[in-house]
Amino acid sequence: MTAYKWQFAARFRYQAFGWQSDKPIQRIKEALSEIKQVAKKEPALAAAGAVLFLEKISPAIQQVDSSSGTIGSIVNRAIDTLVPMIAKATVAPAMRQQWLQRLWLALQDDNVPYIEELGGYWGELCANPECASQWADEFRPAVEQVSQASGYAYFKGSSAYLSSLYAAGRHEELLVMLENPYFSGWWYRQWGVRALLSMDRKADALRYAEDSKKIINTPISAVAKVCEDILLSSGLYEEAYNRYALDANIGTTHLATFRALVKKYPHKPAADILQDLVASEPGTEGKWFAAAKDAGLFNVAIELVNKSPTDPRTLIRASRDFAEKQPDFAVSAGMAALHWIARGYGYQITAGDVLEAYSSVLNAASAKGMTDAQIKAQIRNVISKGDFGNNILATLKDRLIG
Repeated sequence: MTAYKWQFAARFRYQAFGWQSDKPIQRIKEALSEIKQVAKKEPALAAAGAVLFLEKISPAIQQVDSSSGTIGSIVNRAIDTLVPMIAKATVAPAMRQQWLQRLWLALQDDNVPYIEELGGYWGELCANPECASQWADEFRPAVEQVSQASGYAYFKGSSAYLSSLYAAGRHEELLVMLENPYFSGWWYRQWGVRALLSMDRKADALRYAEDSKKIINTPISAVAKVCEDILLSSGLYEEAYNRYALDANIGTTHLATFRALVKKYPHKPAADILQDLVASEPGTEGKWFAAAKDAGLFNVAIELVNKSPTDPRTLIRASRDFAEKQPDFAVSAGMAALHWIARGYGYQITAGDVLEAYSSVLNAASAKGMTDAQIKAQIRNVISKGDFGNNILATLKDRLIG
């Protein structure tokens, strides 16, 4: 293999970074960019660089503050990116074994840990069933020892062992091993679902996943996602939606959740999906305002935000952006923003936010054909009913409503 001096290597020395995460995040991005660039012309060399990076990353960032989860997330994304490069590289079996030995040592020395997810990719890293079977046999004695021990015991190669069994096609053996209480968590049991699916036993796989919900600390959304995928692969769209869709597609925001469901279930009206989502979280109707707006359900959006609050800044933007296209909606959104601000809602609301809300309502009212006197009377009514206290509106009340 061509000799190559990786620029990132010198930057990932042992404990190279302090507690702040900005610099290591930047360095990780630079390393991935360098490896990807090499991969365009020399994929095997890029795979070697990926192995080197995975060896160095955890010792280098040991002292970085990981409490926010940001650094851990970017490392996980790096693993997701680099594993396929390593797995797909065309290299001699001896070279692949060397890579795997190095990665196994890195996994064992991963004390924080940062690269523990690498174990779940072990079968893929082996690249062929024969190699995976060899590693499964190598892991088995240690796995049997910890699984039979009394009290707490842990082996860092447990996930790698299950992944290797799966990649080797030793599915029955995998299912037998998972009967041991040591493997009771979903992190392990997901391999049982995969094994059953590979054996074309979809109904059994669905039941196996469902049974996992009974285990304490099982991530319901992850199980629901697997179950949903099984039903969708069988063309059972309605059953998949009714049983699992809401739990399986939880996004980082309410709008992201709504969009994911609309995209995955195009045969269902967006209004019906929204109605189901709103019903799933009673008392938080306003949180779905942006989703309703996104679907063009403007009347529904206003109904929702009149039932419970949403971020006033979201309402202000809606009022501003739709002043010309949907003036009725824009007026109502702006009034809702003032309504909730007057009642103390919103994080660190400033005088500028209040004035923008006021201005957006006036502009939308003008587009709607209302007079200044008419809209200002409505604003006066909304603001005068507020519970001012320390609210920013207290200092602007006279300026806005006289």
